[in-house]
Amino acid sequence: MVLLWIALAVLTSAPAGAQIVAHLPAGPNTPVWDKGIQPIGRDNYWNAVECGKQGGERPACVFYDADLCKSDDFTLALFTPYKAVAYQVWQAVRRNQPVPTPSYGDAQRLRITVGVTRAKTSGNAVTSLVIKRDGKVLSPATSSLDDAGGGRFIFDFAAFAPTSGITIEIVGRTATRTCSIARAVLTRFR
Repeated sequence: MVLLWIALAVLTSAPAGAQIVAHLPAGPNTPVWDKGIQPIGRDNYWNAVECGKQGGERPACVFYDADLCKSDDFTLALFTPYKAVAYQVWQAVRRNQPVPTPSYGDAQRLRITVGVTRAKTSGNAVTSLVIKRDGKVLSPATSSLDDAGGGRFIFDFAAFAPTSGITIEIVGRTATRTCSIARAVLTRFR
């Protein structure tokens, strides 16, 4: 019964105004990673390469954020140094091309981008996004809004450090949506 409830919670959108609780996709998420999002380093670079070598339609280690905080108004996507490396390898493997060696230097220059895409049926265009942790508001280092009602918000690594849970607050023109991400979930972000 509990597993059914969890599956339904992951697959359905939260109703307007509800607190969304983040869940990772079910199934194997290999190679194992439990250190959260970090700047690229030797360990997570090679872990990301192994992740991308899995191929398949949607490996959980690359697309762990798919439907993470889905609501009737917005979907979120995270772009991290790990994901940049894993995605580049995955794309090549998927096309039956040789496994590339993504640029370590390029990956080192990346921070965390939270992409917000407005749902086609929503009239609630995003106006801002912040992260709340332990009573503090963490604003993005930079942000940009697009013509489709979404935006891109770039954060430093400390905002997603798995030290305690966070709440992502997506402020829209007509309503604000929040997504709670537990510390245990943050540790599995890449």
